[in-house]
Amino acid sequence: MKITDPIADYLTRVRNAIKARHRVVEVPASNIKKEVTKVLYDKGYILNYKFEETENRQGNIKIALKYNPETKESAITKLERVSSPGLRQYKPATDLPKVLNGLGIAILSTSKGVITDKEAKALNVGGEVLCYVY
Repeated sequence: MKITDPIADYLTRVRNAIKARHRVVEVPASNIKKEVTKVLYDKGYILNYKFEETENRQGNIKIALKYNPETKESAITKLERVSSPGLRQYKPATDLPKVLNGLGIAILSTSKGVITDKEAKALNVGGEVLCYVY
C-alpha cells in the first residue's frame, strides 16, 4: 500500500498511540519526519526519540511519548495536519498562524529547515505549515 501523505500518517500513528496510552510508537523514517520529531522533542512534547536502521534502508523512528506522572495526561493534546499534498498551505513570515493564542506551536517547513512558527517569525521566513501541536 502506498501512503500518499506520509506526514499525516506519522501524525495519525502518534495520535493513535496516545489514545491507546502506549509508551513508544514506531513510524517509518523520512528526513522530514526526523526533523518534525526533533522539533517535538526540543519543545518538550515527547520524552525521547531514536532513529533505527532497517534492512530496507528506510529506517524507523522510535518515539517515547510523554505523559504527566500524576494525571496520566499526554503532553500532546492535539496534533492537527494543516497542509496536505492536495492543498498546500504556505504562509509568509508576516502571516504566520497563532496556535492556541501562542500556547501551541505550528511546525513549518521553510528554506531554513523544519522549524516552529516562533523561530520562523524571529528569522523572518515563511513556509509550508505542516501541522499544529498543542
